[in-house]
Amino acid sequence: MSESRVIEVVAAVIEHEGKILACRRRPEKAAGGRWEFPGGKLEKGETHSEALVREIREELSTSIEVTAPLRTDDTVVGESTIRLICLRARLLGEPPTQSLDHDELRWVRRSDLPDLDWAAPDLPAVTELAAGSPTR
Repeated sequence: MSESRVIEVVAAVIEHEGKILACRRRPEKAAGGRWEFPGGKLEKGETHSEALVREIREELSTSIEVTAPLRTDDTVVGESTIRLICLRARLLGEPPTQSLDHDELRWVRRSDLPDLDWAAPDLPAVTELAAGSPTR
């Protein structure tokens, strides 16, 4: 059996006014129509935090501060393994209203997170957040 390629991706769990930001992927993207936490792939030489700050600025045109790690999970998707590094973050800029990669942004109560159709890599974090303590 061949070993799959590991792709490291960072994702922001942003809580604002008691709700967490969920983003629905555009239909033409991989996992189109599914919800995820915003973020993206690391570039060479970036730390997880640096990559996430950059991705949120590029995708959502706002600024964040990474406050703490949440969890890291590996999910096999096709021929690859997605290593999703979820980091807690807080807004430094205005709440985003649009995204380059998503067709809908929604602020969701923690208890309602499981009601959305999440992309597989995000599910472990969704489960923990729905059951757990507030983000910092």
